[in-house]
Amino acid sequence: MRSDVVRLFQTLPHPCGYFASRTAQNIVIDPSAPQLPQIYDIAVQRGYRRAGGHVYHPQCNGCRACVACRVPVERFRPDRSQRRCLARNADLAVRVMPANYTDEYFALYRRYLRARHPDGGMDDARPEDFARFLYTAWSPTRFIELRERERLVGIAVTDFCVAGLSAVYTFFDPECESRGLGTFAILTQLDMARAQGLPHVYLGFWIEGHPKMHYKARYRPLEVLREGIWTDL
Repeated sequence: MRSDVVRLFQTLPHPCGYFASRTAQNIVIDPSAPQLPQIYDIAVQRGYRRAGGHVYHPQCNGCRACVACRVPVERFRPDRSQRRCLARNADLAVRVMPANYTDEYFALYRRYLRARHPDGGMDDARPEDFARFLYTAWSPTRFIELRERERLVGIAVTDFCVAGLSAVYTFFDPECESRGLGTFAILTQLDMARAQGLPHVYLGFWIEGHPKMHYKARYRPLEVLREGIWTDL
């Protein structure tokens, strides 16, 4: 008989990716749990994120800076800058593709990491790192391709959940920096969620005042999860 109990694990302390002086810990749902594909949607609604086959939530000693956030699709309206981004990228072809490995995808992934994270430990990615980080056999993941004619310029790794779309990771051609493809990817995810009648796009964690997370507050209204309740930021 299959148990309905799902184990949670706490990771050992490790360096925080956002504050150099702090350590971080995560709560991780048992990655071997057979129920994981079924409970993932609930976990997303409760502020969990997925990295590869691990579904986790920060649980750091003395720090609660990471706050889960999401955009309510029907209430979102792009601001002037976001409308300009849509117009600037109107020439791009957008396609939803299966999540898998191709040499083309991996080459773009490596170029992005080398430009964005030089000497950060991610800049020498291997093919197995690509799959281990971005998708897994059970996850409802799709790759949203962004192409300039036939040239691949970006991919938004997206989990298509019942609760909405979860923006897992976006990578793009560093030579296309001026296009604002990170912004365009989120706006595209919002349009797709609206077309499919999905209520939210989940953007991971927001950290008040942190330069790497400030951009998420531009997607208004932004809902944040505090004490188990979603409220407008």
